[in-house]
Amino acid sequence: MKPDFWDDSEKAQEIFDILKSKKGDVEEYDSLVEALEEIHIMMELAGEEESSEYDGEIEKIIEEAEEKLEKLKISTLLSGEFDGNNAIMMIHAGAGGMEAQDWAGMLLRMYHRWVEDHDFTMTLREMNSDDENGIKSCTLFIKGHNAYGLLKGEKGVHRLVRISPFDTNSRRHTSFASVDVFPEIINDTEVEINPSDLKIDTYRASGAGGQHVNTTDSAVRITHIPTGVTVQCQSERSQIFNRETAMNMLKARLLLIKEEEKRERIEDIQGKYSQISWGSQIRSYVFQPYTLVKDHRSNYETGNAEKVIDGNIDPIINAYLKELNNSK
Repeated sequence: MKPDFWDDSEKAQEIFDILKSKKGDVEEYDSLVEALEEIHIMMELAGEEESSEYDGEIEKIIEEAEEKLEKLKISTLLSGEFDGNNAIMMIHAGAGGMEAQDWAGMLLRMYHRWVEDHDFTMTLREMNSDDENGIKSCTLFIKGHNAYGLLKGEKGVHRLVRISPFDTNSRRHTSFASVDVFPEIINDTEVEINPSDLKIDTYRASGAGGQHVNTTDSAVRITHIPTGVTVQCQSERSQIFNRETAMNMLKARLLLIKEEEKRERIEDIQGKYSQISWGSQIRSYVFQPYTLVKDHRSNYETGNAEKVIDGNIDPIINAYLKELNNSK
């Protein structure tokens, strides 16, 4: 007999994705065990033959096994209530016009590369872009098991130092952009929202999407007046779907704020950061006069800034999760 939810394609897909991820964890563990057994056998052969013939291959297998072990270790740190959920990410350019907007666009590209490397999927829910350069803001939906758990540490202000491509005098500039991350939460009963606390605006969607999207007021912006939290969605052609998606995003943000601040009433809660500027950054990306990416919470740093910008942020994520776990 099929379960009651089986006709609900979204629920069935969600359970399928979870089972697939669990199967992946088991396969990773089995692969690690096989690698360790292979290392043991090859070391025995090398000892019996008193030969260095296997040294290079043994070293390679050990490196691969260490990477797999690190991945399994990190998965054990993702035990939060919402860590296994899909993630919603918002990127906002700070003050500074083209410089900050270009930096926000670079962060969008960095996360897109990271998503592709992890076989996740990313959907652009909303974008406010500049015709000349970069983006002012965007909202992303990132689907994948543990997407929120892995990305939750990206929340905060990101600082860039580089020689500006927009400065004819080739001077060094500092730019800021903020990233907000919260889990996808659908129809959660823990958050009760009074309709009178909401300001709902509709507007014409911008960007790609065809003539219908660009000529109708299908985009929706919802503001929770007591907290000032604002969400918006324009990815669907239907205003109804965009409104439903925006409400789910709002519930997720309010629930996360409630959890973070440990308050009884959502109405009393404000965000953790209010200014995208000096002194509030969680991470610095320096390209001039030297190259360095440093996370200011875990103190992890690397001199290969280009590799990080190309999406290789797993070492930074892992260092943050370990630091978070150690501080509990």
